Amino acid sequence: MACLQLRLKDVPDEQVLAAARALMPIAHAHDVAFLINDRPDLAAKVNADGAHVGQEDATYQEARRILGANHIVGVTCHDSRHLAMVAGEQGADYVAFGAFYPTATKTPKTAADPEILRWWSKMFEVPCVAIGGITVDNARPLVEAGADFLAVSAGVWAYPQGPKAAVAAFNRLFDAIANQPAT
Repeated sequence: MACLQLRLKDVPDEQVLAAARALMPIAHAHDVAFLINDRPDLAAKVNADGAHVGQEDATYQEARRILGANHIVGVTCHDSRHLAMVAGEQGADYVAFGAFYPTATKTPKTAADPEILRWWSKMFEVPCVAIGGITVDNARPLVEAGADFLAVSAGVWAYPQGPKAAVAAFNRLFDAIANQPAT
């Protein structure tokens, strides 16, 4: 696990800050970056490692201004090559595409095709993240298409053998694909 994103919707700022203060030390103890979803202002208040912003949240420029150059700012780009290129050119630390699969976490605005990951990974150096309904069972095509990272919620927390087993299974998948002979 490279990053833990705190995603609390429709709760008071104090609850987000309290959760961040409780969870961030645990993430850092395991060398895991800690991001706050949607709210670079709250990320700055707790000195989180960064923020993830969607197209209807703070702009990339606003998030970067609030957080500074030494923090992570990732941007949701849905299924749009244009949005991803703009975010990459502006300096986003990663771009996120999705949703690739149905998800109960939120109502997706778009349905992305793995081809966008293939295109991005061949054209650009900025890492890409695949989002939306990802599980151990359906992740392989996304990783094979070039996803550098997977944003996973229920795929970890609802995994039948538990979250630790889910993370281990995802890691095995990434390792297996990384060790495949080049075609």
